[in-house]
Amino acid sequence: MSPSWSWAVGVCLFRLFCGLCSAGGRIVSYDFNVSYITASPLGKPQQVIAINNKFPGPTINLTTNNVAVINVHNKLDEGLLLHWSGVQQRRSSWQDGVLGTNCAIPPRWNWTYQFQVKDQIGSFFYFPSTNFQKAAGGYGGFIINNRPIIPIPFPTPDGDIVILIGDWYTRNHTDLRKSLNGGKALGIPDGVLINGKGPYQYNTTLVPQGIEHEIITVHPGKTYRVRVHNVGISTSLNFRIQNHSLLLIESEGSYTVQQNYTNFDIHVGQSYSFLVTMDQNASSDYYIVASARQVNESLWKNVTGVGILHYTNSKGKASGPLPAAPDELYDRFFSMNQARSIRWNLTASGARPNPQGSFRYGSINVTEVYVLKSTPSVMINGKKRTTLNGISYVNPSTPIRLADQYKLKGIYKLDFPTRPHSGPPKMATSVINGTYKGFMEIVLQNNNTKMQSYHMSGYAFFVVGMGEGEWTENSRSTYNKWDGIARSTVQVYPGAWTAILISLDNVGVWNLRTENLDSWYLGQETYIRIVNPETTNKTELPIPDNALLCGQLEYLQKNESQSISSATSVGGGRLSLVVLTLLMMFYALAENLDL
Repeated sequence: MSPSWSWAVGVCLFRLFCGLCSAGGRIVSYDFNVSYITASPLGKPQQVIAINNKFPGPTINLTTNNVAVINVHNKLDEGLLLHWSGVQQRRSSWQDGVLGTNCAIPPRWNWTYQFQVKDQIGSFFYFPSTNFQKAAGGYGGFIINNRPIIPIPFPTPDGDIVILIGDWYTRNHTDLRKSLNGGKALGIPDGVLINGKGPYQYNTTLVPQGIEHEIITVHPGKTYRVRVHNVGISTSLNFRIQNHSLLLIESEGSYTVQQNYTNFDIHVGQSYSFLVTMDQNASSDYYIVASARQVNESLWKNVTGVGILHYTNSKGKASGPLPAAPDELYDRFFSMNQARSIRWNLTASGARPNPQGSFRYGSINVTEVYVLKSTPSVMINGKKRTTLNGISYVNPSTPIRLADQYKLKGIYKLDFPTRPHSGPPKMATSVINGTYKGFMEIVLQNNNTKMQSYHMSGYAFFVVGMGEGEWTENSRSTYNKWDGIARSTVQVYPGAWTAILISLDNVGVWNLRTENLDSWYLGQETYIRIVNPETTNKTELPIPDNALLCGQLEYLQKNESQSISSATSVGGGRLSLVVLTLLMMFYALAENLDL
């Protein structure tokens, strides 16, 4: 490096540092104590996972370019990983919090996540990704705000409301896990929670007394941004607020074309933002409802979440029947058309000033195609398993990304089939070999009888098509190549397909999975491994100094000063934060200057 170039980089880094600080690129720290508490969300005491003794956990609130530092103390009796669903760890899958990239945080240990929320805005959530723990809670909202200099495509709301909805079982998550291991289905959930609370007693026959329900207090005439997340196990939910319109504005980091809905289907793992104006009279409170979709209502009559929207000048309690959901058990016409109506707002700026639509995804040549087919569960080696293309994924004891870092062989194979194979199903650690800067088309074919959602870590993909039956090459003629929404989680209807396009520009090992927790637990996932073939260190951050080591690398793990009782967190020192921030600034500079 020449002295003049070194001086120029130094000046640029200094300016970039100043710019990041002034633009909200500061370090924001959270301390998470993850533990069991006893709660009664459906009126029956049970063990749930709390964060800082709260269920659900606290909302993480950041601004574009902030560096998140989240120190997690694992007070559970088993390993723990927290996954930041939809939050893109640019250049660092090390912080993703799934078993393909991270060793679980052992019981009584703590570990510090450090990542920058770069070039991203929107509504997301976090949850525990291992051991079926999500069924016990441990989740919370994750907000990334625009920098003040970037305009939002709607008037500034008068307030921000986070609503976490999801199906719920009164059995312990370890009992649910045991049922799955024994080849049994979970059965119908016991209820639906809204912000960790059970239903308001709208019906004395269906809802017993003594259940605490969610109450959201609002001011008349005000407009609120309502961020709704389906954090449940496997049930698609229809969300609605009695007598109020839902103006859709954003989904998982992308601003949408603004449209009003009276009710909205939110599938497992999905997040949406709505503007809701409190324009009704205050003769009474109003129902907030989350009810199961694509199920037999007579069998699921107890599985409805009900909260209360309370105006400050309300004159009485909500009463009467709940607002109705769409009446279609087996006909998916309404729901699929609603999904197709969600479109990208091409004129809105995202995390940067340039419009979202400046990325013309429809004109990019596809370099690789994968058709991923799911079918009903199968028996493999005497165990009930779920598959993609006939492969039931097995997590190795040494995470894939660690195996690459330490050049270990035989941990996984880059042999995931591009199409469903005709042979018998098998269990394997089979991974997709993605091409850096390639453009991948993935067709998700659901040959099962239940609704599914799919998620990819580290990326937002473009949802370009949905259709009934089997996907064929001719199905591409129906693709939306102009304003398909960019998001990280998409639904696939039973007996139908969904097509997505992904620009593979984020180096790392990234999880591609079903969000249906029971199917995920039984093997319906894989990883996409994306490596820059050029010899450069600008496309991925180095392994963090606090990386946990397990499997074949366990002998390298240092035990000292890593328990919760120690004075400092693992790798959570001030120096590591400074180094992390400087590395992120350098990589941002390299990206902008194309060094």
